Amino acid sequence: MTHHKFLIDAADLQSHLGKPGWRIVDCRFDLMQPERGFADYIAGHIPGAVYAHLDRDLAAPPGATTGRHPLPLPASFTGTLGGWGITTDTRVVIYDYGSGAIAARLWWMLRWMGHSEVALLDAGYAGWIRAGLVVSSEIPQVLPVNYSATADNRMVVTTAEVAQRLSQSGGADLLDARDADRFRGEREPIDPVAGHIPGAGNLPVASSLNSDGSWKSQEELKELWSEALQGRQDKSWIAMCGSGVTACHLALSAQLAGFPMPRLYAGSWSEWIRDRRRAVAIGG
Repeated sequence: MTHHKFLIDAADLQSHLGKPGWRIVDCRFDLMQPERGFADYIAGHIPGAVYAHLDRDLAAPPGATTGRHPLPLPASFTGTLGGWGITTDTRVVIYDYGSGAIAARLWWMLRWMGHSEVALLDAGYAGWIRAGLVVSSEIPQVLPVNYSATADNRMVVTTAEVAQRLSQSGGADLLDARDADRFRGEREPIDPVAGHIPGAGNLPVASSLNSDGSWKSQEELKELWSEALQGRQDKSWIAMCGSGVTACHLALSAQLAGFPMPRLYAGSWSEWIRDRRRAVAIGG
């Protein structure tokens, strides 16, 4: 995989199109228009790509006490992977519109299953189009297979654990991937309560990216993370966001920077605020 074992560029992916043992997954999704991504996939996608719908394939239905995108049961997710023709030996390449903010969720979930051969397409579909590479509207015919794996739930943090850490130390070593104005509580377009968990830090998704949606260099990311962690690299950090999706982008960013992967608070802000007794902070 080019640039880094977790990323692949458009030219490299193009050279592997159609090769056995490879599977491309299109994760384009719009939180405000949930069916837009699939419609765009039908209109045109990277040849051979299957489609992953965030709400249906990469999340379980939300419940009364969960966030907006709870993790699916491992057995359900392995069934989804098998339906895409993915085995434990398949090289998986994932993309979304460009930033990787949605695609990183599938990257993280595959890592959750112990799947190491997985990479994001750097700059996503937008980068593919800018490179003038071929697209297709043909839906691939996939032979379902059995995907057998065990989820590593040490990678996941529950709301109860976040609350306990917060009560014990006055901070839970959280990094929140939402935009700075949402983190500060100045704007909240999705969830019914604005603000953030007290003591959390903020490292927006865009901080890890160049203006064209490609990832910054390892040196730039290392500097970014060193500043964000304020010399506390030895801490057990937790990544969060609004619903546990873009937090996965933070997990990937840390890996690209050469730092340990933070654990994922899968419920994130939308689960935290289900109980109005939990503390909320406003401002920087």
